[in-house]
Amino acid sequence: MTKCSHSLCSLEQTTSLVLLSVATVITRALSGIKAVEVTVETHLSAGLPGFSIVGLPETAVKESKERVRSAIINSGLEFPARRITVNLAPADIPKAGGRYDLAIAVSILCASGQLPESALENLEILGELALNGQVRKVTGAISALIAADTENRKAVLPADNATEIALANIKFARGVDSLTDLVAWLANPDQEVVVQQNSSGGSTGELSSSSQQKDLTAIDIRGQLAAKRAVQIAAAGQHNLLMLGPPGCGKTLLAKTMVELLPPLTRTEALEVAAVRSAIGEYPSAQTYLTRPIRSPHHSCTAVALVGGGSRITPGEVSLAHRGVLFLDELTEFKPGALDGLREPLEAGEITISRANQRVVFPAAFQLLAAMNPCPCGHATNPNKSCRCSPDRVSRYLGKLSGPFLDRMDMMVELASLSHTEILSQDKDATDWESVRANIACSRDRQLQRQQKLNSQLTPAEVRQQCRLNKSLNNVLKTAIEQMQLSARSVHRLLKVARTIADYEGVAQVRRTDLLEALTYRESRLQQSL
Repeated sequence: MTKCSHSLCSLEQTTSLVLLSVATVITRALSGIKAVEVTVETHLSAGLPGFSIVGLPETAVKESKERVRSAIINSGLEFPARRITVNLAPADIPKAGGRYDLAIAVSILCASGQLPESALENLEILGELALNGQVRKVTGAISALIAADTENRKAVLPADNATEIALANIKFARGVDSLTDLVAWLANPDQEVVVQQNSSGGSTGELSSSSQQKDLTAIDIRGQLAAKRAVQIAAAGQHNLLMLGPPGCGKTLLAKTMVELLPPLTRTEALEVAAVRSAIGEYPSAQTYLTRPIRSPHHSCTAVALVGGGSRITPGEVSLAHRGVLFLDELTEFKPGALDGLREPLEAGEITISRANQRVVFPAAFQLLAAMNPCPCGHATNPNKSCRCSPDRVSRYLGKLSGPFLDRMDMMVELASLSHTEILSQDKDATDWESVRANIACSRDRQLQRQQKLNSQLTPAEVRQQCRLNKSLNNVLKTAIEQMQLSARSVHRLLKVARTIADYEGVAQVRRTDLLEALTYRESRLQQSL
């Protein structure tokens, strides 16, 4: 009987030991730009010393065993000489990168009794470890911070992600430089939180919201009055714009000018942009985080580079241009398949990439700005040079752009070649671009106050409500639809542009002149060639 009682006691002690040898830490995986919750479960058991990680880890995660072991030892802590099993749950989500190192190390220290279990309550930990115990920055920090704040948890990230911590501005987030710093804080969580300094001298406590817009007084664009007007309207309503003209007529310069005319990002928009950039390791800076993203990929880029994807799904140029501008120069040199891949994000404002075992949604609310020549030699509309292209060659050249793609362009404008007088003139461009920028900002404010969104984002139902025409204008529109053979999508986009012109002019209702001007942006040789 005594022997049985002794055995029962030993069993209870063993069970108690097992229970105390399990620790759980919350961290985050990155799926697209979404931070998915991952639970790091660590179990220490008797037997030969060993270290295994389960839960669908990729190679970089399996290699974290060596980084974690070295970091713990070099931080002056004890690495338990026991059998260690780490489970990354849920097991059906692939785990990649070194972002789980810090959470694994903390769970081992907690399971071995070197840290109190209570220190891990309502806490999320993310970071990659160096062999000496230093903590390196991770991608997707913005998404992880927002997710932690949604769950009302504290977040611990690398101090090198300080700018993102400040931008997220959540209730509690702490940046740590090393495993030693984190252990010291977890052992005494009530100690005063010291604001971490990043490498550029900024702090995680504040992030300036000031925006340094470039001076526009140096812009000198000769002639091209119609194109200048189109650029202003496109910027005011965030409309897609296609410029057609011979080489050297100012298409690229006008595109760069329009980019400078756009107002800075709001803090909410900046957070969305930073989340996308952080997912690929492009970390925002305190000086430029309110600047709208401008992406100008080379025409040799593939469809995957443009819309996103790959073996490990990453955002493409359309997502990196979210809340900004995607400028495609030499439009007809892009592969037709790549351009047609833009049709869905242009309509929906997001791009969905599906694989056999994964489906990722990236934001893609961008403004498309494109430029192209009228023919292969570029001089079909140039009165100063003769075109060397046959009609059939010109038709094939313009035919590279599909009808559905062109249907999604809100505005098209043709630029003429500059005369010798305009090129050699010493008179500076008379356009007051600073006033233009202010007018664009006022126009956008009118749209946001009226409908809480820009005109380009209106749904068909909202178009009928916000872009109402009187009987006379309805007759004008009806005639235009019949003569130009406009699709329903083209009509909606036409009305959106007319509404923006009215807003830019500061009038409440769309006028006849506004509608007629919007119609001129649909009358191009591209539309006539379809």
